[in-house]
Amino acid sequence: MKKFLSLCMLVVLVASCGSLDQKSQVGLKGNWTISNVSYPGSDYIKVTSFDVADSKCFVGSSWNFISNNNKGTMTVSGANCPTFSSPIVWTITKAGTFNFKITEGEKAKRVTEGYTLAIRNQTESAFQLVDNVNVGGKNVEVVYSFTRN
Repeated sequence: MKKFLSLCMLVVLVASCGSLDQKSQVGLKGNWTISNVSYPGSDYIKVTSFDVADSKCFVGSSWNFISNNNKGTMTVSGANCPTFSSPIVWTITKAGTFNFKITEGEKAKRVTEGYTLAIRNQTESAFQLVDNVNVGGKNVEVVYSFTRN
């Protein structure tokens, strides 16, 4: 029975790896900073990003991506913003989605909620993550622009 369960787990692991975009993941390896957060009506509407802080607090935030184990960190700080730092676990799928969990020191398998964003315009020095949020009954794209440190 143990061999059967181990075999099933191995099959699931191999199948899930086939849907990941390894080239895009390796391209994110390193340290990044969010240089801009934009969305329609941003001067009048506040959006809380990732259940952490106002989206504008993420401008200047530091992100580290480790591609060989899909882990990393995010750190937010600034005037009139909460200071927040946490490990993250992330992947990029071949469908162009960036999935991540804020683990806050927990094991990733114990964290049941995460975030799915679209990844766009990835180059060696920049990329964008796009989140779709509901603002006043309308679907709005929040664009996080990253630059490599």
